Order: sequence, then C-alpha cells, then structure tokens
Amino acid sequence: MTDMITTQALQRRLDTRTRPQGSLGTLEALAIQLGSVLQTETPVLRSPAAFVFAADHGIAADGVSAFPQSVTSQMLENYRNEGAAINVLSNQHGLDLTVIDAGVIPPPGARSARPPSWLAPGTRNFRFEPAMSAEQCTRAIETGRMFASDAIARGSNALLLGEMGIGNTACAAMLLHRRTDWPLADCVGRGTGLDDAALERKRQLLAESSARCPRVLSPFETLVEFGGFEIAMLAGVMLEVARHRCIVVVDGFAVSVAALLATEMDARVRAHCVFSHCSAEIGHRKLLEHLQAQPLLDLRMRLGEGSGAALAWPLIESTARLMTEMASFESAGVADRKRD
Repeated sequence: MTDMITTQALQRRLDTRTRPQGSLGTLEALAIQLGSVLQTETPVLRSPAAFVFAADHGIAADGVSAFPQSVTSQMLENYRNEGAAINVLSNQHGLDLTVIDAGVIPPPGARSARPPSWLAPGTRNFRFEPAMSAEQCTRAIETGRMFASDAIARGSNALLLGEMGIGNTACAAMLLHRRTDWPLADCVGRGTGLDDAALERKRQLLAESSARCPRVLSPFETLVEFGGFEIAMLAGVMLEVARHRCIVVVDGFAVSVAALLATEMDARVRAHCVFSHCSAEIGHRKLLEHLQAQPLLDLRMRLGEGSGAALAWPLIESTARLMTEMASFESAGVADRKRD
C-alpha cells in the first residue's frame, strides 16, 4: 500500500515553486485540493467529461418559471444539434459532452424510444404528492453512479456537471429549504427571470408544498418528496466520484444543491467538489458559504447547463499545470526569499 500524499507535502511543493508564497490567491487552495483528491504532487487532469442531466418537473404546471415546460424538450434537441452555450464551450475547451434525458416530457407526436436513463415524463407535482417514488429515486441515483463509473473507467478524472429542466430552480430551492430550514425568502430566486409578482407567487407555492409534508426528512426522503430526476442523478454522480481519485466541477445553484444532498449522504463527497462559480440565484451564495466553498468565478450568471463549470475549466486545468510544471527555486537557480 502506497503512502498517502498529505496536505503538508502538497503545501511544501507549492511553497518551493518560483513565486511568492500566496501569490496565486484562490488557486493555491485549488492546487492543494487537486493534489489531495488525485493523490499526487503533480496532478494531471485527463479526459474531462461534461454531463448535462435534463428532466421535467411537475411543479412547473403551477407557473413557477417564466418559460413553458415545452422548452425542456426543445433545449434537449438544441443540445443534440450543438446549438447551446454548453456545446460551444465544450467544443472550445475539448470537453467530452454527454446530455442525459433523465425524464423529459416528449414533445407532441414524438415516436422515438426513450433512452434507458429516462424514468418518467417528469416528476409529479410536489405541491400535492411526492415528486417521485423511492424506487425511482434509487434508480436515478444509481443511474448517476453508472455514468460516473463509465467515464472514470474510460480514463477521466474530472467530471463537469450541469442540468436543465423548466421548474428546477423551484425544485432546488425547495430542497435547500428543507435540508437547511432556511426561510424560503433566502432560498427562492427568479430562476429564468420572474418578475416581482411571479417571484412572490413562486414562494407561496413552495410554502404550500412544504406544508404538505411537515415531518423531518432524511436526504433521500427529501429527494423523494421534493426532488427532480436530474438532481438525484447528479447526486449519484458525486456519490460515485467520492470512491475514486476524481474531481467534480460543480456548476450553479441546482448542481450545488445536489452536492449538498450528496455530501449529507456521504461526507467524502465534499472534498472532491470544485465549485465553478456563484450564480445570481439568491440562495446560491449562502449555500456556498454553508458548504465552505470558494467559487472560482462570480459573473452573475444563471444559465445552468454546465456553462459555469465549462468557463471555469481553463482555470482548473491551468492550476494543475502550475503545480506540475512550474520550476522550483532550486532547479531554476532563483533565491526563494530574502534571508537575514
């Protein structure tokens, strides 16, 4: 059995590189995280794989989004035609992109068979009943594990995670509210761009939904009652990654909520998560603080679909290269600091 690479050893290596200590700012902590997760002083990120999990939500029928529910299936087709932002960014940065239909409502007249990942035509409306069955939730988590396991078996040690689904910011806000007991006003944001009146209605609808099931819930039970198929699959990816020398690059609000749930299920998950950015959703910044996470970017984005993770990818890759390829003071013949 090989010795574990310690944080202290990684810090020593970083301190001997040709730069003033601390001069790389946030990237210094990221460099140590990469080395710790990959268990090497010279981290190399291989075959980065991006995943977008898409699903519909029963709560969307109550008008919690500025867009109609049909947009989910339309965007699924847009991804297939390489017309979305995540397609552009994945092509730019050499990311292997996979879009997974976790439970999108087929468009009218659609005749194509549903993929094995597809669970149902969206979740049920959690204002009136549980969003999914325990069996569906288990299957969703295991499906996410399978996608992660397959990517790792193909040689990837970096998975970038995104999501898409009309109504899923309402779902994510509801999950955050129930896992933290924070007021809904601190969890519920504008999503796709709601005006003030629609935002207040969204909060009222979620308050009614929460009142339907007042008992204390486990993380798994919370997913069953108020979750989405795509969020459960995202949690499954992270639960599997925690078993391997692999990082996950977390996108925005909904993926961060999945990270919260996965961390509650398995505390090892948190160490593997690199949080790409802080989104404009009202609950995201507070959630990142709760997870003691320092996002790499703060661009006020709220697009989802893994776009923030893809934009942060060059920073992550550069950090690994700095840790691996930068010369030491000794090898470069540079004095490391003034001596008295």
